[in-house]
Amino acid sequence: MLADLESGRKALLDVLSGVSDEAGASVPGPGKWSMLECVEHLAVSEEYLLGQIAAARRAEAAVSNPEREARFVAVGLDRRRAFASPEAGRPAGRFRSMPDALRHFLATRQRTIELVESCAEDLRLKLTSHPIAGTVNCHEILLMIAVHPRRHAKQIESIKAALESNT
Repeated sequence: MLADLESGRKALLDVLSGVSDEAGASVPGPGKWSMLECVEHLAVSEEYLLGQIAAARRAEAAVSNPEREARFVAVGLDRRRAFASPEAGRPAGRFRSMPDALRHFLATRQRTIELVESCAEDLRLKLTSHPIAGTVNCHEILLMIAVHPRRHAKQIESIKAALESNT
């Protein structure tokens, strides 16, 4: 899990390397998000999901489904299928600049990493809710958190390409 969390963090940082504040705030077209809005979405979504883990209730038995876990990862990485962000995760101009948004994302990601490093219990024994997937265990939430930046790194690559073709 730690390697997956780091991989997502690195993918986001790599795709944003060298992006100016001006480019980061540029919207590639009507109804599209800017790179800054993608990072805002990642930051507030991860913070929300960490809150869901903190508020989780204990199940009587571990809820483990390896096929379902694999589906969460596969769907999370597949940009061919779009998902509308729940209201709480939609960009709303919470950050003035890309560095501000990245700082918030990185601080939240660090809290996620610390949770995983210090966790001594089976998170499949804790149930919570996800705004799209419904009832999930906390291990599944962490899988979603881990792949989420990689999904949006692909979106940011598309935004960059669209902005370059508009110039």
